[in-house]
Amino acid sequence: MDTDKVFRGSIPALYDEYLVPMFFAPYARDMAARVAVLRPHRVLETAAGTGIVTRALAAALPGEATIEATDLSQPMLDQAARHPSPASISWRQADAQALPFPDAGFDAVVCQFGVMFFPDRAKAFAEAHRVLKPGGRFLFSVWDRIEANDFADVVLKAVTVMFPDNPLVFCARIPHGLYDTARLTTELQAAGFTDVSVEAVALESEAPDALAVALGLCQGTPMRHEIETRDASRLGEATDAAAAAVAARFGAGAVNGQLRAFILTATR
Repeated sequence: MDTDKVFRGSIPALYDEYLVPMFFAPYARDMAARVAVLRPHRVLETAAGTGIVTRALAAALPGEATIEATDLSQPMLDQAARHPSPASISWRQADAQALPFPDAGFDAVVCQFGVMFFPDRAKAFAEAHRVLKPGGRFLFSVWDRIEANDFADVVLKAVTVMFPDNPLVFCARIPHGLYDTARLTTELQAAGFTDVSVEAVALESEAPDALAVALGLCQGTPMRHEIETRDASRLGEATDAAAAAVAARFGAGAVNGQLRAFILTATR
């Protein structure tokens, strides 16, 4: 479990190349549109990863708006910095549970698919509340259960059968383990937030082929650590098995799968 949040080595580049366009870009556009309606002047993003939401926000917000993009992983931020980005974005390594910003400094706090990785959500939610101005908004997304997300479900099942005595659990337990939105609503209210809303958003995932799906999930996420811990020599075999399963389910060539997530919005 110590490796659940480890994004380093070749993972950031593979994540950026395969997972971002496949999973995160569609929801980044949706998130940026939601934030733009609020017309914020100063935005904080936590768990920014390689910056897909950050860049979408910069494109959607007025020119005078600024974005502080933070992530716990410096290698992920280094990968984000390889993309051209406007001067309105500042990149900074920071822990969402102990933010290095003064009280009431932001109009909006945004976090796309990062809350699941916080060891102490109560602290992270309290910090988001603290740095928001009165009336500011906290917007974040979480994945629905893995069975509602086609590619992740197929890949996990294909690779798990390779290790029957020690099944892989990362994908279901962390990225797809926080779909109880009633629980999240209660936690947000405990942190002081009001007007909590939840919206289920189903989108479509597209990939150039089945191998892109397998490479992204098996080698571009901490699922890679799970495979290598069991038998590092079988990483290629696991990737091939995942690709074969995706192709069997969705066909050869370009593949499409269902995505489902929840977007939560709360007011300071």
